[in-house]
Amino acid sequence: MVDQQTKRPLVLASLVLSMFMAAIEGTIVATAMPNIVADLGGFSLYSWVFSSFLLMQAVTTMIYGKLADLFGRKPVFIIGVLIFLFGTTACGFAPTMGALIVFRLIQGLGAGAIQPIVTTIVGDMYTVEERAKVQGYLASVWGISSVVGPLIGGIIVQFIDWAWIFWMNIPIGIIGLLGVVLFFHEKVDTEQKSVDYLGSSLFFVAISALIIVFVQAGSGWAWLSLENISLIILFLVSISLFIWQENRAKAAMMPLYLWKNKLIVIANLATLLSGMIILGLSSFLPTYVQGVMGESAIVAGFTLSTLSIGWPISATLAGHLVLKIGFRLTAFAGGFALFIGTFLFFLLDADKGPVYAGLSSFIVGVGMGLSSTTFIVSIQNTVSWHARGVATSLNMFMRIIGSAVGAALLGGILNIQLKGYYQQKGEDLDIASTDVLLDEGMRESITAETLEAMQEGLTYALHTVYTGLFVIGTLTFIILWFFPQVSVDNNDST
Repeated sequence: MVDQQTKRPLVLASLVLSMFMAAIEGTIVATAMPNIVADLGGFSLYSWVFSSFLLMQAVTTMIYGKLADLFGRKPVFIIGVLIFLFGTTACGFAPTMGALIVFRLIQGLGAGAIQPIVTTIVGDMYTVEERAKVQGYLASVWGISSVVGPLIGGIIVQFIDWAWIFWMNIPIGIIGLLGVVLFFHEKVDTEQKSVDYLGSSLFFVAISALIIVFVQAGSGWAWLSLENISLIILFLVSISLFIWQENRAKAAMMPLYLWKNKLIVIANLATLLSGMIILGLSSFLPTYVQGVMGESAIVAGFTLSTLSIGWPISATLAGHLVLKIGFRLTAFAGGFALFIGTFLFFLLDADKGPVYAGLSSFIVGVGMGLSSTTFIVSIQNTVSWHARGVATSLNMFMRIIGSAVGAALLGGILNIQLKGYYQQKGEDLDIASTDVLLDEGMRESITAETLEAMQEGLTYALHTVYTGLFVIGTLTFIILWFFPQVSVDNNDST
């Protein structure tokens, strides 16, 4: 429980800094990767620089949430930030690509605590009326980091050294850490706690296996490869044992009664689907704008940045709407915006141009801001303090899994459709040759007929991807029809 000695404005500022530190790490690295590869080599391990961070964040988010409910938010937050700062410091000194991936794993181990615990502390410090607005402001941090991350990364790489994209987080993290240590005070029961070590271990193994399948299948491994099938079997066995353990554990890592709460189930399913939408757009929209429309990388970046503008604006707006029209209507408005945004992408063609793509992206961002903020606040409002950490972490875990599923599913669809199109048309091209479309200089080196065939193939494949996004957006909208009507002051246990 939050102590009255807590200085809320100073703690909130510290939490915002910590959230920004973790959020910007996901976008700033992408800009520096060409320089990192040039310096360290290991291009074949390129994707694992991102995947290792995602993997460790995914498998630890739920565990940290439960530990925060058992031992308090403050110690778990401190441990998470210290691990993150250690990993961040080490990343800048990485001598090889392999070492960088190991240090990114350590970073992810710390990041798994930061986002859910920051969001949980805000839920503890503020009443439900204040919480709705503050969580909206907190969500804006992610949108802002998405916009400024690539810009800051580009400046650092061009004028200083790529190591500083990691080291710049050290002072930010230290300030955020000190603010929480000095100004956040909470009361935690002193009775002996029971930790579900077996459940946590089984969950760790199951989700690690699942994430590796999503990362490697269709790219590094064939879907029916021995490695893939073995990991899927490991996941199924581990998750079955995990559910068995959670039914018998005294202090279950993931209390299964949460899945009997209709609001939590609907919010988590919608979060899973919206995570797929976001990953689908961020992965494939720049490819469409550059490869099909023939625009520059800067223009492609603009079409995606509008999503990051719509998200924080609507997240802040959601904090006010929740108090005026309630959780259900605000979540429904978010689902409707996702439906409209993905429908506009379903209608996308090269003639509509980048402004149309940017507007569609903005509308999806509006849907994300309205829905994600509403989900977090409503979930925190429907559970007690003792379950708030794990319930908050569960919702964030669903978004991470949604992103991983979206990357594997939509990426697989793209590759299959592109390969099938080339074979059907009898073109002597392969998927790798599509890289030419993303390089303005190389586009000029191929014949007009080949260029047209490649653009038609990419258009066809990406339209299938956007059809998939529209189906996901429609499912999200349908699911939110069943979002329960709950009172804003339903539960405010702090």
